[in-house]
Amino acid sequence: MSNLVIVESPSKAKTIGRYLGGDYIVKASMGHLRDLPKSTMGVDIENGFVPEYVPMEAKSEIISELRKAAKSAEMVYLATDPDREGEAISWHLKELLKLPDSKSCRVTFNEITQKVVVEAIQNPRSIDSNLVDAQQARRVLDRIVGYQLSPLLWKKVRRGLSAGRVQSVATRLVVDRENEIRSFIPKEYWSLQVTLDLLEKPGSFVANYFGESKKRELENETQVDEIIRDITGQTFTVTGVKRAKKNRNPAPPFTTSTLQQEASRKLNMTPKRTMVIAQQLYEGVDVAGIGVTGLITYMRTDSLRLSDEAMAAAAKEIRSRYGDAYYYGKFRTYKTKSGAQDAHEAIRPTHAELDPDSIQGSLTKEQYRLYKLIWSRFLASQMANAVYDTVAIDTQCKGHIFRSTHQSLLFPGFIAVYEEGRDDEAEVVSSPLPELQEGDRAGLRDVKKEQHFTQPPARYTEATLVKAMEEKGVGRPSTYATIVSTIQDREYVNKEDKRLVPTALGEVVTGLMLERFRDIIDVEFTANMETQLDEVEAGQRKWKDVLSAFYADFHQEMLDAEAALEGVRIKVPDEVTQEICEECGRNMVVKIGRFGKFLACPGFPECTNTKPIVEKMPGRCPKCASTILKRKSKRGYAYYGCERGAECGFMTWDVPTAEDCKTCGQTMFKKSGRGRQKTFCVNEGCPDFLPEDKRGYYKKPDANGEAAAAEEKGAKKTAKKTAKKTTKKTTTRKAGGKKA
Repeated sequence: MSNLVIVESPSKAKTIGRYLGGDYIVKASMGHLRDLPKSTMGVDIENGFVPEYVPMEAKSEIISELRKAAKSAEMVYLATDPDREGEAISWHLKELLKLPDSKSCRVTFNEITQKVVVEAIQNPRSIDSNLVDAQQARRVLDRIVGYQLSPLLWKKVRRGLSAGRVQSVATRLVVDRENEIRSFIPKEYWSLQVTLDLLEKPGSFVANYFGESKKRELENETQVDEIIRDITGQTFTVTGVKRAKKNRNPAPPFTTSTLQQEASRKLNMTPKRTMVIAQQLYEGVDVAGIGVTGLITYMRTDSLRLSDEAMAAAAKEIRSRYGDAYYYGKFRTYKTKSGAQDAHEAIRPTHAELDPDSIQGSLTKEQYRLYKLIWSRFLASQMANAVYDTVAIDTQCKGHIFRSTHQSLLFPGFIAVYEEGRDDEAEVVSSPLPELQEGDRAGLRDVKKEQHFTQPPARYTEATLVKAMEEKGVGRPSTYATIVSTIQDREYVNKEDKRLVPTALGEVVTGLMLERFRDIIDVEFTANMETQLDEVEAGQRKWKDVLSAFYADFHQEMLDAEAALEGVRIKVPDEVTQEICEECGRNMVVKIGRFGKFLACPGFPECTNTKPIVEKMPGRCPKCASTILKRKSKRGYAYYGCERGAECGFMTWDVPTAEDCKTCGQTMFKKSGRGRQKTFCVNEGCPDFLPEDKRGYYKKPDANGEAAAAEEKGAKKTAKKTAKKTTKKTTTRKAGGKKA
């Protein structure tokens, strides 16, 4: 008899199967196989928050296959992801497949390499009930909030809305930031810069006003003009020269949060996409000459810890690639922030010697870029400091101090491999300074004064929102990406120029939540709830006690809200556009209908003018050179057509680009879909024309093949129904002794 190993995904199954050999069968559960029912609450609140778990209908074939495999297996290893969610999936599998303790065990892999996989199989454990309870508590909490709050939003705001416990807090962060920006009052300040020429030797330099004995802010032009009058025609004297060497430390290796932030800054990847690609790298990629192998450690972590083995591998790679001078000289360790779970190592490559360029041919472009980011950051975290030569010069005139600074790189250290991205604007690089000594004198050549105003706080990007959630304790590494994508999918937040802006709907819902459900939308309350879930995981609290304490207040808030909002309907302000109604001249507004958003005249019912929302695309119509517009079909699919409509007749599912064909000069197109697609020419008269059948689209079978496939599908369906009926009859007879 073989042993059965159950993982979550086929790619992970393929990688692990390669390491374990013929005595093990590895199968994928494709995630959860049972959950709370979709149509009902599924939680018996009155009798102690008992959840009702049901098998997922869409996974019935997988469940049958796993039951069959488990029945004939000697031992079943539950090898889902090493976190709360993975632990819960393993528990659900054990319950669903009715596996006894003697025939099942739990194994986890922080990295999917042969050594780690084999060691884990040799050292199995039982399912951690505390981890399972923590996941159940989160799931039930979110179900209660969602299934009781959402119907209230349908009745009072708009049908189809949904509310989430943590997503509501994330939306509030974006709304609060927008309100800060609106209420911000700019404050005036001035800068003063002088250009000085040395009097006793050649050379000139620029200096900025610093203050008198202490640093001073210039608040208005009058103050600036007074200083200019004081220094005009006067001699400046160098009164201070400070030279020093400045060490700069590398950034620590990635956690989930910092990986999402840096991938957003440097690769323009959304947190959700980052985690999808990271999952692929963790589960295994088919590397030429090596085979399927996991390239990074588990990507849901808040720890900065690295194993000694990993740091030793980094040291070896640094020395061989860059030389001894670039290695720090000992293991660099980083302190994990307080409150972190620290269950797994930081995110790092599983094989430091597999540099990104050497395996680029085996990776997709996104996999290569993300792996290079992880590999570079890990290697840099163990490298020597970057060393800068810094100089600060103070020059004085009539009691006014002007300061000049400059730094130059002496030794790159870790910067040779990696430099952390920034959310704010980059520092202005100052010009090199001449060799100056105390007592050197200079004359005034030029004066530059400039008015400035303080700026409001910047809107969140996806990266800075993840950072804010982490700092405030909202959510956990496994939930950041889902939260950020959910608030956009629900249209509570839009992305404009890479910045997150609340919609009118998001502001209305947040306002209602603030008025009626202060606890749910309170940042500290949500962070405290995360702490309580951590305590459940640590075995310090009972999960049903957490639910009971939460529900008492929440239930009362629900009753109060329903009473206060009796007969009230909250209107969401229309989004006003710059599009003018041709019939009455009003600015049209965005409305939502059966098939999505459209433009409508606000003068309804006097004016009933409506039209679809269109987006101008780059390039020109290949038929008449007019503008190409992006439209949506009734089913919500995007297509592209000439602005002249039926008069021209051009329509395509391919996406127009800003690139022109080098041969014929017409607009190039690309296949729709994720990732970077190759462009092609659609001009049939061009030598570079690419026919439709070579553009990579799915090819439908011919009529005969389609009919045969349909017939075969129908036959299978009939056979399945017959088998079910037969089984049902047999079961009924056995149970009752005769046919019912």
